[in-house]
Amino acid sequence: MDFNFNISLSVLNHLGRNLYRSFITVIGEAISNAWDADANKVFITIDREKNTMSIVDDGIGMDENDFQNKFLKIGYSKRKEGKIISDKKRPYIGRKGIGKLALLSCAKEIEIATIKYANTVIGGTINNASLDQAIKDDINSHDYKLGEISDDVIELLNGFEHGTAILFKGISEGINNTVEYIRKLIALNFRFSLLDKSFKIFINGKLIDETELNDLADSSQFLWIINDYSDPYLESKKFKKNLLETAKISSQLPIKGFIATVEKPSQLKIRNTDDKITLDLFVNGRLREKDLMKYRPTARVVESYSYGQIFYDGLDLGTGKDLFTSSREGIVTNDETFEKFLNELSRIYSKILSDWDIFRLMHKQDGDPDNTSITPKQRKAQELFFRTLEDMGLKNKIKKNSIVNQWAEVLADEVKFNIPSYTECFIAENLLRAFIKYKRIDTSEFNTKVARYKRSENNNKNKANISYDIRENDDDLYYLDMEDLSIKSDPDLGTGPSIERSAKVYRPIRNAIGHTSIITDQAKNALNVEFNNIKARLDKIVDSINDEKKK
Repeated sequence: MDFNFNISLSVLNHLGRNLYRSFITVIGEAISNAWDADANKVFITIDREKNTMSIVDDGIGMDENDFQNKFLKIGYSKRKEGKIISDKKRPYIGRKGIGKLALLSCAKEIEIATIKYANTVIGGTINNASLDQAIKDDINSHDYKLGEISDDVIELLNGFEHGTAILFKGISEGINNTVEYIRKLIALNFRFSLLDKSFKIFINGKLIDETELNDLADSSQFLWIINDYSDPYLESKKFKKNLLETAKISSQLPIKGFIATVEKPSQLKIRNTDDKITLDLFVNGRLREKDLMKYRPTARVVESYSYGQIFYDGLDLGTGKDLFTSSREGIVTNDETFEKFLNELSRIYSKILSDWDIFRLMHKQDGDPDNTSITPKQRKAQELFFRTLEDMGLKNKIKKNSIVNQWAEVLADEVKFNIPSYTECFIAENLLRAFIKYKRIDTSEFNTKVARYKRSENNNKNKANISYDIRENDDDLYYLDMEDLSIKSDPDLGTGPSIERSAKVYRPIRNAIGHTSIITDQAKNALNVEFNNIKARLDKIVDSINDEKKK
């Protein structure tokens, strides 16, 4: 029997061959057709050397009427007959009846063979060169007959009582992607293959399962589960092994899924490609929208660490509307149902933004600099602490829930005050030294004290058998502390609160910090009060120098 397209060839050209953008989308259409046909297995074979690919499924297959009046009838959909689930109770993915035309977009020649009820294999061959000529010559679709199928595609169905085989010859731009890359994308994009044990996908004879995502599992740190979702990936030993924290999020919408974060943003990039793993929307197990955060960007660093999958079958079965673009590579935006979903996603993500910073700091890693729960100065101090632990080789040795971890957590909290305070001391005292030196202020009254400090330091060097210089600058000024420096610098500033008085309070607390002690809350408060006075006086020093330079 001769077969022909049941649509104008020029319309077919625009709908089918120009509609689909990616090689993986074409594979996805074949997989989706197999799912809708109640297949148990899909076998994808890729031969990069021969530049061919075959996709074979053991679904119900087609007879002559099915092939001519359903498959080749562009726009035919089971849903138009009122069917939304298959005999195996699978929700149909196909909706518009044009997805099958994606198969025309990636190869010079496509052969389709199918068998139903153990009958004779039927099918046809579509040669894109001859189809181009037919479109150019404006041939009526009824007059354009599909070519005969070859033994190559018929042999793919050997041993099958029912099923469909598609053979792609001469992939348009060659098979540029590695088999490993294609395996990973299928594992990421077609979750029903991991969630439904009755549906299995094989590439070059190897089953696709959660192990395709082992490197992602190894990198994942924190997990947020939405409405008690679970799947083989989340339950795998690989994923659980390195997972540090898990939180649960409830939603009033009938959605489920997960959002996770990795240790480093680079771990979301798919190796040797420009693609990255994102937070995606799935409907009926099929990827419908990649990178949901593009609709609700937060401009927060957490986005570059996060990925996940949210499942919302209600977008397909519950709305009564068609929310998906003709290419089936996206969703129609500005829809009320979709907007409601995005608003809920924003609510969910706001909790993740808060949790992530807490979790990261808890595990001694850089957090979210835009989270104002701690000041930027305190955050940088903690980051320095965590980075120093790592450089010392201690970070990975401190086990969660251990006594050493408890010690480190105390220090991580205290450094938020101690490190900035030490830095403030360093800046303030050295600015005063520079000011005294610049103004040529006499400090001879401290000669005796300086000589005593120098002798003590020299004795300590001799005991340690140190013959080299320790201090970069041996000027007397560098042996004076804040109290000494304030006595010489403060009179030049005129009337007002005295640095000297603040320096007397400041000195013992500064010495405690300088000797790496953890200080009391009362001492912290006192240091903050006195240092605010010192900073105000330092401002006047800087202003006086600036004014002097202007003259």
